[in-house]
Amino acid sequence: MKTLLSKKGFICDMDGVIYHGNRLLPGVPEFFDWLKRNKKKFLFLTNSGQYTPRELQQKLGRMGLEVEESNFYTSALATAYFLNSQAPRCSAYVMGEHGILNALYDMGITYNDVNPDYVVVGESSAYNLEMITKAIRLVQAGAKLIGTNSDLTGPTECGIAPACRALLAPIELATGKRAYYVGKPNPLMMRNGLQLLGVHSAEAAIIGDRMDTDIIAGIETGLDTVLVLSGVTSRSECRDFPYQPRLILNGVGEIPAAAEQEHPLDT
Repeated sequence: MKTLLSKKGFICDMDGVIYHGNRLLPGVPEFFDWLKRNKKKFLFLTNSGQYTPRELQQKLGRMGLEVEESNFYTSALATAYFLNSQAPRCSAYVMGEHGILNALYDMGITYNDVNPDYVVVGESSAYNLEMITKAIRLVQAGAKLIGTNSDLTGPTECGIAPACRALLAPIELATGKRAYYVGKPNPLMMRNGLQLLGVHSAEAAIIGDRMDTDIIAGIETGLDTVLVLSGVTSRSECRDFPYQPRLILNGVGEIPAAAEQEHPLDT
């Protein structure tokens, strides 16, 4: 824990780490008080592409956490950055919410449901057979298939829900094409996140609730790794993976609690 407390920067997942749905998780306010008091740099790096950074900022504000918009980086932003780097001013047929639509638009990428360069799939509450069928036909016609992230499920207040890779599965199976997934654990998103954080990987830690995205991303990028059990992964499930986090905590509230024991006057 002493090594973790000494880190200059923290990359934090959101769902299952900071909140479930609209419910803030225990110990989160204390964790952010500690980050700010100790002048730690932090970035919310989330695989969810449903919302814009401003909407995420406002969501945390409603829960009582005041965070700058620049402290958020989503898989939607990473996807828009990737497509623009590959094919500037390209077009895409998009299955997703306004978070990914806005990110693509801001990057100069236009919506196209006739002959797009890409089919982009993110989380969507309007997901239906008609959209799947159109996406399949466009991919068969030559459009490249992109997933904003590779999460199969995501935590909610009522339990898990299908996420991006589960929604992409029918398109991959029907076309025989494998999507390119931009979000965690893709090193592309991690490098972008570290650049925004302004901290070298050796001086940063990643805190997440998923072994297959957060922890593996941290290991492969050279960050200190912390798994919290407040999301989708249990301690027993963690043991099934061939790689392990350096620390396993019940929640982020254990970090300021440990800091108080280490240096009572500083917290």
